[in-house]
Amino acid sequence: MDGGPLTGRTVVDLTTALAGPYATLLLAGLGARVVKVENPFTGGDSSRNNSPYLAADGLSVARERAEDMSVSWMARGRGKQSVTLNLKHPDAFDVYADLIRSADIVVENFSAGVTGRLGIDYSATRAHNPRIVYTSITGFGAQGGGPGSGKAMDTIVQALSGVMLTAGTPGEPPVRFGLPVADLIAPLFAVIGTLAAVVEVDRTGRGQHVDVSMLGALTSLVACEPFDAFEAIGLATRTGPTVPRLAPFGVFEARDGWFALCGPTDAFARGLFHAVERPELADDPRYAKRDGRVAHAEEVHAMVASWAAGLPRDEVLARLTRHGVPAAEVRDTHEAVRDPLVLSRGEVVELAPGLHGSGVPITFSETRAGFDGPAPHLGEHNAAVYGDWLGYSDERLKSLADAGVI
Repeated sequence: MDGGPLTGRTVVDLTTALAGPYATLLLAGLGARVVKVENPFTGGDSSRNNSPYLAADGLSVARERAEDMSVSWMARGRGKQSVTLNLKHPDAFDVYADLIRSADIVVENFSAGVTGRLGIDYSATRAHNPRIVYTSITGFGAQGGGPGSGKAMDTIVQALSGVMLTAGTPGEPPVRFGLPVADLIAPLFAVIGTLAAVVEVDRTGRGQHVDVSMLGALTSLVACEPFDAFEAIGLATRTGPTVPRLAPFGVFEARDGWFALCGPTDAFARGLFHAVERPELADDPRYAKRDGRVAHAEEVHAMVASWAAGLPRDEVLARLTRHGVPAAEVRDTHEAVRDPLVLSRGEVVELAPGLHGSGVPITFSETRAGFDGPAPHLGEHNAAVYGDWLGYSDERLKSLADAGVI
């Protein structure tokens, strides 16, 4: 396995923060050459300045030395080449044009309208490479505008998408997901769209603009569940730690920890009744079929909670497993990212001793996925990209640097 499935493809990465860099991280993990363009006068990608930092003597809240590297950047910058380019400089477009002439893909996550003002939007880019796939990740779409303040951050998009009111119980405050789901869902769709557009280029020779919004991506997932129908028939949208319409289903507390169980089918429910030593309930007309269990969900869940409260979690899980009921312990993040299974499959990888980051959670039979090289320092690959790849002379590189272009 010499390379990933995108080996030979080149991505010009204009992104910053999380949503865009995660998209290009995935493309790098699939084998693409990702050339990350960063402004030398603003410190580059904003995630370079995210606390905490890794120094030679360990982690710290604040950067103490110039070489200390943000853990966020260590994760998001892997497998990429960093070049500096001040896109606001009037001479920058010539350099940008040289980059895109030899590229297959551009990814950007500027606010809507910024690329137009910089003169690097899809129209300007396509004029120099009609085969280019130009992917935009924005809060509300490349057309601009949007509800509320019109500014899109993960929490803002969570609020607008409705997802905050799908967790918790009625009457409680909205629940902000601890994982930045909007910032992570949008790049997944962006990568899907990008790869589809690359296939189209191979078929027709025509590139195109791939436009993904954070709000649209997250709201489309909210719409996967029929919440409108739930409300129309009186089912609660917010149900707390259990899901009555799938009873028995939810998160419960044993004597020494939390666990989850999912028993929506008749067979799983029958196994649960045997596990809690109430086998007769499997033939009880109130609980034998799913509709009955839904109608008596409160009773079913109270029974599970009462049974589990007096037992060690390991015993609870052993009994449920023995009777074929899907169940698992609720892990904290420290334990979860150290699971030997996900580590062995490369779905989580070690960034440094004791620090873990996301891998590429896809396994191929014929090619590999993963990251070649750690996150680069700002402008580390100027000579390799501008000199070796684009053929700029040392004199031109010095002139561009002296003029503040790179």
